[in-house]
Amino acid sequence: MIIRAEKDSDITAIETLTYSAFTDHPHHEPGAEPTEHLIVNRLRDANALTLSLVAEVNNQVVGHIAFSPVLINGDATNWYGLGPVSVLPEQQGKGIGKALIKEGLAQLKERGAEGVVLLGEPEYYGRFDFKAQPELTLTGVPAEYFLALPIKDSIPAGEVSYHPAFFE
Repeated sequence: MIIRAEKDSDITAIETLTYSAFTDHPHHEPGAEPTEHLIVNRLRDANALTLSLVAEVNNQVVGHIAFSPVLINGDATNWYGLGPVSVLPEQQGKGIGKALIKEGLAQLKERGAEGVVLLGEPEYYGRFDFKAQPELTLTGVPAEYFLALPIKDSIPAGEVSYHPAFFE
């Protein structure tokens, strides 16, 4: 498996695999169409993809992860949102998502990021040391599913806001 930065030629594959990965996702309303692929496209169009990595196996893009800036209390920070992370359904359970997360976090650390937040399953993301941090909140989300990983020592306090691409 190769993990690398996305290229323009990967965009259609990223869109297809992200749609596929989130089809019938348990956190979607039954029968709802996935929108995560649209979020990635809107982040890219807004030049708000801080880091966009793909996992490639046998010259096929099988996984993708996106990181974008977040605001805390309305202010720009050096904190980022992880997500979405997508793996083709037939490739899930093979460590591709784990490898993408680890590489993405390593690259953000090299870039001087102070921390990363995400909305996700505590059991899964806890393996990467993400946990609920009472200092950081996301409106409308149960605290146990809004997770943070400080890269630097301190955790800011406040309300986190994702890029508008997540809500359009």
